[in-house]
Amino acid sequence: MSPIPGSGLAKGLAVTLRTMTRKTVTAQYPDAQPELPPRSRGVIGLFEENCTVCMLCARECPDWCIYIDSHKETVPAAAPGGRERSRNVLDRFAIDFSLCMYCGICIEVCPFDALFWSPEFEYAETDIRDLTHERDKLRDWMWTVPAPPALDPGAEEPKELTAAHKTADKLAAAAASAAPAPAPAPAPAPSADEPGQPGQEAGE
Repeated sequence: MSPIPGSGLAKGLAVTLRTMTRKTVTAQYPDAQPELPPRSRGVIGLFEENCTVCMLCARECPDWCIYIDSHKETVPAAAPGGRERSRNVLDRFAIDFSLCMYCGICIEVCPFDALFWSPEFEYAETDIRDLTHERDKLRDWMWTVPAPPALDPGAEEPKELTAAHKTADKLAAAAASAAPAPAPAPAPAPSADEPGQPGQEAGE
């Protein structure tokens, strides 16, 4: 049986009429901000204090969009007769987001938790050179990194936290043992009304 001429158009108009009576679901961005998932990959933030310039993130990046410069400094010996040590000092940490493909490998391989995902995505630029974010700007993105989810109530305490608590307890105990004992309180002065004290009138 051949289809009735114009039946397809009628079906299409019926769909249009049904959707016209429903409430719109279009989010008027940027007036209405989208509700992003908690683990959205927007931009990468740098926690500079944790960076040891190990270069793992730059070596593992498939796009070679991470640029790191550093120098070595000599640290004096902590104790007399000790040996001097050298440490890496971060001079430059930059990410070129015009090359980044947001794979997250740099964040996964960082052994010291210096890189974090932020859900912020509004950093478009009119000049492509401005998409290279230096360490100061990467540090500013850390303020937009969401807090990690709460641990399961039945989960064990992290080993790092347990070790930190033990260290704090040892330091507190050492400080308490090294503190001098409090001096005994002086005896109270005798009252003038007590019997047998000088200055008391006889017969009272």
